[in-house]
Amino acid sequence: MYKHILLASDGSENAVRAAQEAVKVASFDKESVIDVVYVIDIEKSKSDVLHANSSEAVDLERRKKNSKVIQVLNQANAAYQTTILRGKPGPEIVQYANQQKVDMVIIGSRGLNTLQEMVLGSVSHKVMKRVNCPALIVK
Repeated sequence: MYKHILLASDGSENAVRAAQEAVKVASFDKESVIDVVYVIDIEKSKSDVLHANSSEAVDLERRKKNSKVIQVLNQANAAYQTTILRGKPGPEIVQYANQQKVDMVIIGSRGLNTLQEMVLGSVSHKVMKRVNCPALIVK
């Protein structure tokens, strides 16, 4: 059914809930693999590097952000891999999903209100509109 599931993660609580849903979807097919995609936002990355003591500290902080998502997958004994991309999260996730021909994208909602989403747009909304596969937004 869904053998290659892309789970977009930013380490937020919504990403943890998305991971729980990804585990449910993957449980329907023993061959399913969850591809945990974490995008290092270039604009935020510059600030992170300037405020950190070392590049190792930056890397450690990024791993900590994603640790709750990985913990959910480990507890469920789900087959997963981790992919780290660099760029703007929305376009990078879309490009990766379409190039890899994933079967489904699962992403957490940031919870923007209607006005913010209309003016700014949300990553989940941008991804949903542009991927060439089913997408699930988890609140």
